[in-house]
Amino acid sequence: MYSPTDLKKNTVIELDGQPYKVVEYSQKVVGRGGSIVNVKVKNLLTGAVLPKTFKGQDKISPAEVLNQKVQYLYSDGNDFFFMNPTSFEQFQVPNDIVGDAKDFLRESDEIDLQFFNGAIVGVVLPKNVWLEVTVAEPAVKGDTSSAITKEITLETGLTVQAPAFIKVGDRISIDTETYAYRERQK
Repeated sequence: MYSPTDLKKNTVIELDGQPYKVVEYSQKVVGRGGSIVNVKVKNLLTGAVLPKTFKGQDKISPAEVLNQKVQYLYSDGNDFFFMNPTSFEQFQVPNDIVGDAKDFLRESDEIDLQFFNGAIVGVVLPKNVWLEVTVAEPAVKGDTSSAITKEITLETGLTVQAPAFIKVGDRISIDTETYAYRERQK
C-alpha cells in the first residue's frame, strides 16, 4: 500500500478496480493536520484524467501492472504492432494507447508494454533514446559557441530544439518525457 506522499509522477495505482497513472503531483503541508496531496490521474483503460485529493492517513493500492519486453515492428497508421522476442507472440496496440511514444519508436526498438488483467494499457519508453538527425540547417559561423538553438528533425519525424552545432547525421539523445535535447553521441 502507498501513502499519499509515496505517489510521484508515473506511479501506477488502482482506484475502484481500474488502473491509473499519476500525471501531476503536488503536496501541500498544513500545520497540525499533516499534508494534503493533490494529483491528476489518468485512467489507463479509458484515458480519462481525474483530479484526486489524498490526506496523510489515506492508503492507496498499487495496481497489478505487468511489464513485458517487446520489439516494435511497424505501424499501419491506426495501430502499432509489437512482438515478444522470445515467444514471437504479436500484439496490435491502438494509436491512443501508444500516445506520444510514437514520436520515439523505430523499427526493431525494444520497449515494454504494460498489461493490466491481460489487457494492454500502456507503452513504457526508456528515459532517453538515441535518434539520428535527418534535417538540420547549417550553423552560421560565429554562432556555434553560444547557447543558440535551432529546430531539427529526427529519423522518426519528431522535431526538437537542439544546439546550433548539431548537423545532419549526428546521433543525439532525447529525453522521452520532456522532449529535450540531452547530448550528442561522441
